[in-house]
Amino acid sequence: MKKRVLSLLLTASLAFPALSQKEYVPVPENVQARKEFQDNKFGIFLHYGIYSMLADGEWAMHNKNLNYKEYAKLAGGFYPSKFNAAEWVAAIKASGAKYICFTTRHHDGFSMFDSKYTDYNIVKATPFKRDIVKELADECHKQGIKIHFYYSHIDWYRDDYYPLGRTGHGTGRTTHGEWKTYYQFMNNQLTELLTNYGPVGAIWFDGWWDQDQNPGFDWQLPEQYAMIHKLQPACLVGNNHHQTPFPGEDIQIFERDLPGENNAGLSGQEVSPLPLETCETMNGMWGYKITDQDYKSTKTLIHYLVKAAGMNANLLMNIGPQPNGELPAISVERLKEMGEWMKIYSETIYGTRGGIVPPHDWGVTTQKGNKLYAHILNLQDKGLFLPITDQKIKKAVMFTDKTPVKFTQDKQGVVLKLAEVPTDIDYVIELDL
Repeated sequence: MKKRVLSLLLTASLAFPALSQKEYVPVPENVQARKEFQDNKFGIFLHYGIYSMLADGEWAMHNKNLNYKEYAKLAGGFYPSKFNAAEWVAAIKASGAKYICFTTRHHDGFSMFDSKYTDYNIVKATPFKRDIVKELADECHKQGIKIHFYYSHIDWYRDDYYPLGRTGHGTGRTTHGEWKTYYQFMNNQLTELLTNYGPVGAIWFDGWWDQDQNPGFDWQLPEQYAMIHKLQPACLVGNNHHQTPFPGEDIQIFERDLPGENNAGLSGQEVSPLPLETCETMNGMWGYKITDQDYKSTKTLIHYLVKAAGMNANLLMNIGPQPNGELPAISVERLKEMGEWMKIYSETIYGTRGGIVPPHDWGVTTQKGNKLYAHILNLQDKGLFLPITDQKIKKAVMFTDKTPVKFTQDKQGVVLKLAEVPTDIDYVIELDL
């Protein structure tokens, strides 16, 4: 078996020119795209597919051991009559988010775009017969928001996703094809996504971890990454593999954790110098789940955005659209409320980097040029100590109304003397360095 797998991998490596993992050097367009990505700071993740019809999350096929032929019948009834790309993008834009990442194909193998390489897609297999990815991408370009594409490396439907990883064993596949055809299929689809949908901000991969029990398995990522960069040099490549970034990747992704934290058990990897992004759910699930109405408060979501920025990362906040194609009303409400906050405080988020004062229990700092913003999220006192010893503070003011804030500075650091115990969702002090 092992010899046969190695043979398949060798054959598949001929599909695209080999690229040494040490050779990847981002072109100027990519370097600029990385900077813009970091400046944007805030994106919205959308997990949407035929799994939404089951209202039990995007892993329902695996979790319930659903036969792939029976599961595929969902497509015949998928008709999101309320889907309106303009409304989606407008609601997301109102939050202050600068980009959308959409699930073009999840682990269930169903393509949410019109692909000539499979009939198992939203145009050919459903009565809806509309390319949601195309409509969403076009609307993003129209409204000035970047579009990113999530693409799964796993497939619980196709028999040529082989050898099987640690998921999808209960879907009823009894015959197995060859990895080389699956690898070619993925690259064909990625070529479609990077050719037919205008400028793409990023390809967001997921599923590498599925083969972690098959030592030596080669995903052939350098060749795949090189193909992406050749098709769209400015397109960023990210991979939610929970590892330190591989050569050829342009961003580092963290799942349900801020960089350097590992509360969810998925983010033990070292923090790299690449642009950072953390993804988190607005409620508890990625795909729509009818029993999950435990939405995080607006305060919690704003704190997550601010903490991410203070840790030099973007926040990719997820929403699971309803089966009928609408965004859940409560998520639209949260987007609006975040947008109201961003109207006031966006200057302290957009275009910033993590500040010179590292994160503390009281909050974080962001920085833009000689402006340092202290985001006080949790403080029970009227005084705040900042360990700034190598730069002189010229002025300190309340960010909202520019009211002067008294302070003292010595060789130990700076003490801000506040007029009150902070009670705002985010009490921001602006300091001139």
